[in-house]
Amino acid sequence: MKIIENKTKWFSISAIIIVLGLVLAIINGMNFGIDFTGGSLMEIELHQQIEVAEIREIINQYDTNANISLLGPDRTIVQIRTINDFDSQVRAEIFNQFKEKYDLPENEPLRAEQFGPAIGKEIQNRAFLSMIISAIGMLIYITFRFELRFGLAAIAALLHDILVVVAVYSIFRIPVNSPFVAAMLTILGYSINDTIVVFDRIRENLKTMKKSNFAQVANDSITQTITRSINTSLTTLVTIVALYILGVEQIREFALPLIAGVLSGTYSSIFIAAPVWVMLKEKQNRKFVYKPNHE
Repeated sequence: MKIIENKTKWFSISAIIIVLGLVLAIINGMNFGIDFTGGSLMEIELHQQIEVAEIREIINQYDTNANISLLGPDRTIVQIRTINDFDSQVRAEIFNQFKEKYDLPENEPLRAEQFGPAIGKEIQNRAFLSMIISAIGMLIYITFRFELRFGLAAIAALLHDILVVVAVYSIFRIPVNSPFVAAMLTILGYSINDTIVVFDRIRENLKTMKKSNFAQVANDSITQTITRSINTSLTTLVTIVALYILGVEQIREFALPLIAGVLSGTYSSIFIAAPVWVMLKEKQNRKFVYKPNHE
C-alpha cells in the first residue's frame, strides 16, 4: 500500500471537510446550546406517555429550536431546554397550555429555571482546558514511550480529529452542549489508541527494516495493522449507530459526533499520523546530512 506517497490526497480530503465546516461556522455560527449560551429549562409531569411531535406543537409557538426530551422510568416527564430566556410569565403560559391540554392536577411545573450566560462561559473554559490538558498529557506519554516526533505526529492527528468533529457540528447544526465535551474527550481517547497501534508497529519494524526508508517502513506497518484498525472501528460503530437509531434526541446528539469521531480517528491514524511522522523524520535526516564547506 502506498499510503505515504499519496499523502497530498489524504491531506486534501481532510482540508476540504474542515474548511467547509469552518466556513459554515463563520457564516451561520455554531449552534451553541443552553449549556454554553444560557437559557431556560422546564420539566413538566404529564402523567401519561405523549409523543415528542405532539409536545412540539405547543413549544414551537415559543421556540422552534427547543430541545425536547422525555424523562422518568415511564417517560411521562417532558423536559424543555431552550437558549431563549423565558421569563416567569412565558413559562407560566407554556405550563398552562400543557395543563389545559392534558388536564394536569399540578399548579406549577416540576422544574423551571433560567441560566445566565456566565454559566455558559464557565463551561466553555472548562471544556477547552480539559482538551488542552488531555492533549499535553498524551504528548508527554507518547514522547516518553516512543520519541518526540511520534508525539508531534499524534498531536497533529488529534487536532485533525477535533477540527473534523467541529466541522460535523457546524455542517449538521448539532447543538453544542455539555455532551460536546464528553464526545470530544471520548474521540481523543479512541483516536490516540488507534494511532499508538500503528506507531508501535512502526517502532518494531524500524529495528528489522534498517535498510528501508521511513516511507516504506510506515507503509508496511500500516498494511500490517489496517485490518485490526478497521475491525475495531466497525465493532465500535455498530454500537454507536444502534444508539443513534434507537436513542432519544439527546442521545442522538451525542452519538452522531461519536460516529464522525470514530471514522475520523481511524482515518487520521492511517492517513494523517503516519505521513506526518515520515515528514518529520525526513526533515530531521536532512538536517544531519553532511554538507562540506566550500573554501
